[in-house]
Amino acid sequence: MNKIFTLTLGLLLTLATEGISQKFGFCNSALLLTQLPDVKAADSDLQAFQTQLTKKGQERVKALQDAATDLDRKKQLGTISPKDFDAQYAKLEEERESIAKYEQEVYQKLTQKREELYKPLLDKVNKAMSDVATENGFALVFDSSTQILIYAHESLDVTQKVKEKLGIAN
Repeated sequence: MNKIFTLTLGLLLTLATEGISQKFGFCNSALLLTQLPDVKAADSDLQAFQTQLTKKGQERVKALQDAATDLDRKKQLGTISPKDFDAQYAKLEEERESIAKYEQEVYQKLTQKREELYKPLLDKVNKAMSDVATENGFALVFDSSTQILIYAHESLDVTQKVKEKLGIAN
């Protein structure tokens, strides 16, 4: 009976010690992303795409404003009949609604483009983090950029190792 108790206690202590000796680390993924050259290229591509879409929208708004001003001027001068004014005003309202829909489309296109550009980069960083954790025997690696980490000793920071894995120079 004493042997069984001793073996059980030994097994429990071994399991407890093994659980306590797990390695933990943390990494700042936001810092990694700002230093990854591919992110800078993606930022530039996204900015160019946004500028292109915005310019088209601004041109449409300007044309609508010019048409509204012209229609208002015609009304003030009395060179347009009330029936024609109402018809042209209705067309301007349709264009205004079309521009509002375009704004929503721009937002959706930007979101889609952002996903398209950044998802492979985030996957690359996550894979590098996972590889570093596996290679170094970490049980857990926290992301310090998420503000969830309350305390961590500097020696647990694996950001440098992930940088090396990604090929980012200091």
